[in-house]
Amino acid sequence: MTDNHIRIGFGGGCHWCTEAVFQALRGVTRVEQGFIRSEPPFDGWSEAVIVTYDPALIDLGTLIEVHLRTHASTAAHSMRGKYRSAVYAFDDAQMRQARGLIDGFQPEFDDALVTQVLPFAAFKPSDARFHDYYASDPERPFCQAYIDPKLAVLRRDFAAHITAPAESP
Repeated sequence: MTDNHIRIGFGGGCHWCTEAVFQALRGVTRVEQGFIRSEPPFDGWSEAVIVTYDPALIDLGTLIEVHLRTHASTAAHSMRGKYRSAVYAFDDAQMRQARGLIDGFQPEFDDALVTQVLPFAAFKPSDARFHDYYASDPERPFCQAYIDPKLAVLRRDFAAHITAPAESP
């Protein structure tokens, strides 16, 4: 890790979707897809990604807003164990900053955000055959049904932060 790159974890929907969303952002230098756990009672493995980014190119507020708007961040559905809506912080300062940002975005949502800020405890990568899932074959039915709509949100609301090309599939 260089001084100008920061890591943070995001979980919400499936890690294939989350990976594709963050891979599309300018300033994100790496997305590691897999499973993250936090401290008890959130120590069960949950699908997530670790995002490495350059804060000179994209800030944490933009990353968190993208995350909140590209998964069901207000839904406390029954699959939240496997798909925990969370920001996984690597230190206390990052936890405080992430909490403040989420609190700041809350008024923009009609329902309460269920996204938690949790301390990062451990990561295990998903099987290598699933890495770069969208990038390797965006024509898969899953990609078209679930990932393309999330990327459409990026094109519509975060166009200045998307890596080229930003055309519709």
